Amino acid sequence: MTRAWLAAGALLSITAIAACAPAARPARPAGAAPRAAAGSSRPTSPASATRPATRPAVKPTVVLSHVRMPDGSRVTLARFRGPVRYVLHSGSQDPGAAALAVVHAGPRVGRREHRRLIAAFNGGFKLSAGAGGYEQEHHVISRLRRGLASLVIDRSGRASIGIWGRGMPRPGEAVFSVRQNLTMLVAHVRVRPAARHWARWGATITGGEMVARSALGENPAGDLIYAGSMSASPADLARALVRAGARVAMELDINPEWVQLDIARKPGGRLRAAIGGQVRPARQYLTGWRRDFITVVAAP
Repeated sequence: MTRAWLAAGALLSITAIAACAPAARPARPAGAAPRAAAGSSRPTSPASATRPATRPAVKPTVVLSHVRMPDGSRVTLARFRGPVRYVLHSGSQDPGAAALAVVHAGPRVGRREHRRLIAAFNGGFKLSAGAGGYEQEHHVISRLRRGLASLVIDRSGRASIGIWGRGMPRPGEAVFSVRQNLTMLVAHVRVRPAARHWARWGATITGGEMVARSALGENPAGDLIYAGSMSASPADLARALVRAGARVAMELDINPEWVQLDIARKPGGRLRAAIGGQVRPARQYLTGWRRDFITVVAAP
């Protein structure tokens, strides 16, 4: 009698547990996608729910474009995107021996640098013109001057443009090289009024306004943008850079012999001259050059 009651009680307990348990879900066929969550149009899974969305990595790239100005000038623009670094090189004659005795980046691009090279472009006026100072690899070759437009390259190779002594260098910035040249051409995303007075921006070989010119700007993202033309005014370059998104810009060298931009489709690729009508061959910076210049290389 006692055993019968115990057996009946056990049976009742099992039945009660089964009644309270949730109903089993039908098995999902092998290979079937998981059901979408409520309010979602896409299937979800634990892995996809926790994995952050990834964007394709931006490769070191030169984005080349051309713009025709109202006066007929054709300006070439080169924006340097992705993980790139900048190197200031000393020319064999300018800065010359004073710099070459103490710096590593001389008048020619070496093999190791060439393997990562995507672009190279001219620097500023001759130091004898008194348009600004020059520092390379911590060595001050010509005294830097407050109030002048400056390309500042830090120890890591990152570069920015600003006014020396007025926000440049930034607090704690590990300044490595500085190239100054005149005053700002563009400031606060606006063409400076001085850009209209072309005689303030260097002596031209023709004695006129329209001549080969170059400039360098920086956009809010920190990308540098080179502008060059074989016939343009300072205002042309400034307006072209503002249209390209530059918030600040400085003039670089002028006159046909010195204005040069060479680019490659990929790091270490064959260089080609990017400005129509430029005088020097695309490999000039590889074989050696008399004036200072800047290289753009893929970051290691």
